[in-house]
Amino acid sequence: MKKILFICGSLNQTTQLYQISQHFNDCDCYFTPYYMGDWRDILDDWALKYTVLGPQQRSRTLTFLTHMGCQIDWKSLSQHYDFVFTCSDIVIQKNIRHIPMFLVQEGMTDPEKIRYRLVKLGLLPRYAAGSSVTGLSDHYQLFFVASEGYKELFIRKGVRPEKLHVTGIPNFDDFEKYRQNNFPHHHYALAVTSNLRECGEFENRREFIQRAKHIADGRKLIFKLHPAEKIRRATAEIRRWAPEALIFSDGVTEHMVANCDLFITRQSS
Repeated sequence: MKKILFICGSLNQTTQLYQISQHFNDCDCYFTPYYMGDWRDILDDWALKYTVLGPQQRSRTLTFLTHMGCQIDWKSLSQHYDFVFTCSDIVIQKNIRHIPMFLVQEGMTDPEKIRYRLVKLGLLPRYAAGSSVTGLSDHYQLFFVASEGYKELFIRKGVRPEKLHVTGIPNFDDFEKYRQNNFPHHHYALAVTSNLRECGEFENRREFIQRAKHIADGRKLIFKLHPAEKIRRATAEIRRWAPEALIFSDGVTEHMVANCDLFITRQSS
């Protein structure tokens, strides 16, 4: 029986890889939260605490995998694998570099800012530029992407065309199913925040909140917070500049999108 390792990340990445694993009934599937796998592990709970490497995201991933009864191999230390599926090639973990790998696009990629250009010049490691450098490792057999548009984007960035396959991605290919939900609100403006600040990017959150109020134009306004941002800070800001708004720090975002009349975000898959 073939053994497959699925390297997960955020809950969105994890649920997508889990769905893919369900098509390998004749294989022995194992899962791990995302990890560096070398001296950089010391960054996980410190500098990278609000990324997929941090304890909050890792806890969400492990909770889901445990609930689904998945076999967990933390940092892929206990098994030998035939091939690997990963949600990101920003880091190629040292202990799986010799194993055939398949990359799956999670969602949107970060804008190509200065750190992206510095990575392209070889002046920074890939993980310093976030998902803007997705696919640039070339350390995979195939890269499964969301659309023809994303295929063109990755080719422009330098990904080899023969490695790209347009398949769609599980969480975003059947939005109709999300209309069947028990989220109690309807016909509102939904503002979904991002974790840009936690990832070292600039964001004027006051401007975003006030802009959302203006766009809502009298509609009920709901904010859904990003799971990897500082919830207490974000909540205080909304209560200060949009005290009439409802705030949710958890829940199924897709259900909230399905029920809204107006959707507002700056950067979110």
